[in-house]
Amino acid sequence: MKNIQLIATTTFGLEAVVKHEVTQLGYDITSVENGKIVFNADELAICRSNLWLRSAERVRLIIGEFKATSFEELFENTKALPWADWIPENAQFPVEGKSVKSKLYSVPDCQAIVKKAVVESLKKTYKNQWFEETGAMFKIEVALLKDIATLTIDTSGAGLHKRGYRPLISEAPLKETMAAAMIQLSRWKPDRILIDPFCGSGTIPIEAALIGKNIAPGINRNFASDEWPRVSKKLWSEARKEAHDLADYDRQLKIIGTDIDERMIKIARKNAYEAMVDTDIHFQVQPFDQLQSKKKYGYTIFNPPYGERLGEAEDIKKLYREMGQVLKKLDTWSHYILTSYEDFEFDFGRKADKNRKLYNGNIKTYFYQYFGPRPPRAKAITVEGEANTENEVDA
Repeated sequence: MKNIQLIATTTFGLEAVVKHEVTQLGYDITSVENGKIVFNADELAICRSNLWLRSAERVRLIIGEFKATSFEELFENTKALPWADWIPENAQFPVEGKSVKSKLYSVPDCQAIVKKAVVESLKKTYKNQWFEETGAMFKIEVALLKDIATLTIDTSGAGLHKRGYRPLISEAPLKETMAAAMIQLSRWKPDRILIDPFCGSGTIPIEAALIGKNIAPGINRNFASDEWPRVSKKLWSEARKEAHDLADYDRQLKIIGTDIDERMIKIARKNAYEAMVDTDIHFQVQPFDQLQSKKKYGYTIFNPPYGERLGEAEDIKKLYREMGQVLKKLDTWSHYILTSYEDFEFDFGRKADKNRKLYNGNIKTYFYQYFGPRPPRAKAITVEGEANTENEVDA
């Protein structure tokens, strides 16, 4: 297998999370930039990264990169790239583009030139003057940044947030990739209880269950590169077998999702069933002010209403003040809250231990992190082999 380069694209603010995920897969990272992590790989990595990356948006294959300050440079350099190494004769290969701070600022013109150059390149290999484009999808992107053109092919197809379990969503859904990132940033441990008191369609609890059981998020969906000749069925079979072998399906978890809306709880249960983690999550209808737990240590991770609409400001202010009072009762817990509300800390009544700026779609949000105390360690096993549970965690 030849060495290739891949890009894991991501929402701004999540680069460190995705970098960690790529490193955990065992690949060498060559650069980390705004919204993308570039890493060295092989064909099997196309399968593994699509199956396993929880917080990335998609995985792109780099075909080439060069300086382009004229349409002629863009055409000739694109034409010289080894497109036929990847794109078969019957493939569909639409071109999309973007340009930032570059002399070639007309995206439609750049797309047309790249399309023409790729066609000319394929003509040389296949000795064909016309391509019907009825086969597998190879969506090409030309991205120009400060006059550097990067030509890639999308290996994912639908965005990686589309796990396949959420046909039913709430009015303001949280992307699965963002939910997974929130859980990873929280350092939640699967042996601790986790509650989402604004669970909506269940995205955070479901993503937590997938993480807790080490289930690959893409295990139940297909990708564009499933149909690529260069990425063989054997490689996909190997990657999917690895994912199934590494999953800890029998692990017991303590995850709860609550919401005041009975309709959303029904949707959450349906989504959890589709994700095959319905037995790992307890969903129930419950207003936020009734949040409580007998467990001494645990996590709340949630995405409350932001109050983006006119006329909601006073309601949101009241909600966040109530939130601060309710969570005071869980003072040994850790709390992680995503919101765009600028005065959150003031109305919540406490400054966060850590605050991280993230983008939920096009909305600038803040991930407020409140760290609870570490639970005491369990005492060692006695000589007789019986555990002394005096200080074991009640979670």
